[in-house]
Amino acid sequence: MATEANSIPHPTLISVDPFVPAAKQKGIHNRWHPDIPPVATVKPGQTFKIECVDWTGAQIGNNDCSDDVKNIDLTKIHYLSGPIAVEGAEPGDCLVVDILDIKPFDKMPWGYTGIFELENGGGLFAKEFKSRAAKAIWDINGIYATSRHIPGVRFAGVTHPGLIGTAPSAELLATWNKREGELITACGESVPPVAFPPEPVNAYVGQDLPPEVMEKIAKEGARTVPGREHGGNCDIKNLSRGSRCYFPVFVEGANLSVGDLHFSQGDAGIITFSTSIIKGGVEKFALKQPIFVPSPIDPMYSQKIVFEGLSVDIHGDGKQYNMDATVAYKQAALNAIAYLMKIGYTREQAYLLLSAAPVESHVGAVVDSPNACVTLAIPTGIFEYDILPNPNGFQKRDLGQCAIRSDGVL
Repeated sequence: MATEANSIPHPTLISVDPFVPAAKQKGIHNRWHPDIPPVATVKPGQTFKIECVDWTGAQIGNNDCSDDVKNIDLTKIHYLSGPIAVEGAEPGDCLVVDILDIKPFDKMPWGYTGIFELENGGGLFAKEFKSRAAKAIWDINGIYATSRHIPGVRFAGVTHPGLIGTAPSAELLATWNKREGELITACGESVPPVAFPPEPVNAYVGQDLPPEVMEKIAKEGARTVPGREHGGNCDIKNLSRGSRCYFPVFVEGANLSVGDLHFSQGDAGIITFSTSIIKGGVEKFALKQPIFVPSPIDPMYSQKIVFEGLSVDIHGDGKQYNMDATVAYKQAALNAIAYLMKIGYTREQAYLLLSAAPVESHVGAVVDSPNACVTLAIPTGIFEYDILPNPNGFQKRDLGQCAIRSDGVL
């Protein structure tokens, strides 16, 4: 007979409500700074759970209009749960983090993917598309996601934290702010911005701190938009259940924080961790940035259709670039979008689908001047119909449109 004796549940160290604005909740923050104290401390080897709000802090709704994406306040994003201190972790150590599980809240079995306005966030194709807000809501049912805004698609998700990292030291924070500030100065005004400097407006730490400490954090704190040496916002989809992460430690306790959970994109949920410490790991492993071991669990989509891209702006003015893998990746994605539009998806639907589905991209060649080559592979098994090339072409389907602005502007 089962009993409660010796049955100890794994504790939830941070609890949040995904339907309450993030800035009204405790145990979360949206800046990186060494003076943010830990909200909890764990022992190495302890298993624990952390609840996370979605990356916008509840600014996006489950509806059929993208005005919420259009009007998003980007000073209120990437709220992280934490920090969590690990007993015994010291600067120079390696913090080993095992991701044991990730799941959505039972009361919020949905997420979203968004295209942001050129003048308010932008995105990969902000300039090419002169982006206007659009979004797709993804309904999560077990391991699968479907969307009323992108019909004909069902895929198994690769759940992962988009944003995870340790706290920076004061010296590392100063380095970030200096080099990113120099980049902003060198590039001047740009849309979208080349970097995001410290911004006191809407800086948030869900703890009761002395006013002078909070003022210092707001003034100096690094925005959580990019990834950096400590981890951060890298959106590495293979960091799913079963992954192991090796993070450099810069402050006592390491002060681990996590957020921006993804089933596909933009989801709130619960993540389960266990941690350990390798003393002196930074020196032992030349750990300038995190190292990851991907999950052994991955959706099994054997057949893929692969699109190639070169460092030539084929979809634009035809300009030749020299070994530019970013240009090559964009061309591969644009080739895929053009192909999906032949099937019947709109440009916006195709763009959103590539942002959410388990696609794979690889750098094929960066040695054959002047053209870098990058590939983008879409699993054919996620579609309800055959999308492979055939001699008769495609019977173009009416697949509607994703959620767009109330004024209809695209």
